Amino acid sequence: MIRRMLTAAGMAGFALAVAVSSTAAQVQVRLAEPGRADYSELHEKLRRGTPAADTVQRILSSRNPRRLWPYVNAAIHGTGGWNEALLAMTRIAMLRDPQAADSARRIRKFFQEAGPYPIESNPGVTAEDVEPSVQAILLERRRATAGDSAVLADILARIPKKTYNHGDAWVLGRLGAGARDSVVARFQGADSQEFRVRYLTLLSYFTDPALVPLLARVYVWPDSFNIPPRYGVRASDGLLWIGTRESLQALLDARTVAKARGVYADSSLARGGYSFLENDSAAVVARTGKWLTEWLRELPGSGR
Repeated sequence: MIRRMLTAAGMAGFALAVAVSSTAAQVQVRLAEPGRADYSELHEKLRRGTPAADTVQRILSSRNPRRLWPYVNAAIHGTGGWNEALLAMTRIAMLRDPQAADSARRIRKFFQEAGPYPIESNPGVTAEDVEPSVQAILLERRRATAGDSAVLADILARIPKKTYNHGDAWVLGRLGAGARDSVVARFQGADSQEFRVRYLTLLSYFTDPALVPLLARVYVWPDSFNIPPRYGVRASDGLLWIGTRESLQALLDARTVAKARGVYADSSLARGGYSFLENDSAAVVARTGKWLTEWLRELPGSGR
C-alpha cells in the first residue's frame, strides 16, 4: 500500500492525494516505541510477534543501507514486495548515509530519463512509486549537511506552489528549527479552504504532543477552522500518529463531543455503509492493531 504524490491537480485531486491509497509513497510506521501506540500504514492490524512485525523490526533496526537496497531493487523489478521496499527506503532516509543519497539521485535520474515504463520485468512501475521515498532520502541527507532550517525553508517555499510530495511531508514532520510552529501559523493564516486542508494534512505528520489541543479542537469544530467536515479525519490521523496516551485520550474525547454535536452526522460522509465516526474508529484498529480503549489501558499514565 503506497501513497499518492501531492500535485497541483486542484481540490478534487488533492482529496485523493492526501488519503492512504495504492500508488506512490513515503510511509509512517512505528512499532514497540515506549510510550506510543504502534502504527502502520502498510500492514492492516499489525501486531507485535507476527511475521510482518518481525520484518518491520528487522528493517527499521538495520544500520547498513547495503542490506536495505535489495528490498528496493526487488520491488522495482517485480520480485519483491512494496511494503518491504518502502520500509527499507524509510530506514535508508533515517540513516542519512552519503552513498545512499548518491544512489537515490541515480534512481531519480534513471526514472527521469528512461521513459514512462522503464522496467521490462515490471512494466507497471513508474517514477511515482519511488519518488517520494527518494525525496525523503535526499532531504534527510541534506539535514545532515545543511541543517534543519535550510530544509524547512525549502519545503515551506514549495507548498504554495504545490510542488511537494509525501516525502517532503514526512521529513517536515521530523524537523526541528520551529517547523511545527511554522506550519501551525500557516494553517491558521491560510486564506483558502484548500490550503487550510493542505496545512492540516502536513500537521498530521508531526509527532509533537504540543499539537494535541489544536488537533482535538479541529476534530470537534472543523467549521470554525474553515475545514470541510470530511477532512476532520486529518486531525484524527494526527492524534493517532502522535500516539501518546494524551493524544489517544484526546481523540476519544473529541469523538464523544463530535457525536453529541452531530458534526459528522451528514449521510454524505458515510462510506461503505458505515458512518464517518464508525469508519474513523475502525481506522484505529487497522493502523494500530487495537482499539483506542485498549491502548489507553496499556500506555503509561492510564487510570483516568
